[in-house]
Amino acid sequence: MEKKKFEIPAWAFEFHGHNCPFMPIGYRMGTLALQKMGVERCKDHEMHVFSEMGIGHPQTCMQDGLMASTGATFGKSMIDRLYYGKIAATFWYPGKVAVRIALKNEFSDALAPHEFFVYRKKGIEPSHIPIEVCNSIIDMVLFASDEELFNISLLPDFQFKPPKGSFNKGKCETCGEYVFERYLHRKDGKNICIPCSGYNADEKSFYIPQK
Repeated sequence: MEKKKFEIPAWAFEFHGHNCPFMPIGYRMGTLALQKMGVERCKDHEMHVFSEMGIGHPQTCMQDGLMASTGATFGKSMIDRLYYGKIAATFWYPGKVAVRIALKNEFSDALAPHEFFVYRKKGIEPSHIPIEVCNSIIDMVLFASDEELFNISLLPDFQFKPPKGSFNKGKCETCGEYVFERYLHRKDGKNICIPCSGYNADEKSFYIPQK
């Protein structure tokens, strides 16, 4: 039986900037999560994605795929990075059971010997790798079934309360620039922005706006 190819819009690759296998992996994760939760790609601030990616490993390209497929973007504060160093993400939507999707070890192992990674381990960026090599590994992702790609877990006990949005801002009494209130720091009787305050994460003296 001939395998069906998963189609990813060209704009997603244009947005990402180069052709690689991990943006499509993220795109497929996000698409599958929407299907499992029975929701559409969000336009506003409906859902939240928790990427288990960290920094310093090329697979973080996955996160552009997550944003492109779900609409849960960094600019809308709808995606967080957990720094676990895993090719996985949890998807939360109000009133729905949260879903965690992780790339299967077996599929990761199948990708590893590909010529694409020979180039990458030499420090060659994807945009400089021959396009036929890039297309070959991308096709491995696009022709695989969801079952071949992912482990899927439903998380009925998952809890998340998005921070309440606020347009309120104040002025830093040192540099004079506007700061959204939740980031004003109270120091020596003044409301000061984080850079001017020398803020230490262990301190707890954040400015609390008056109701």
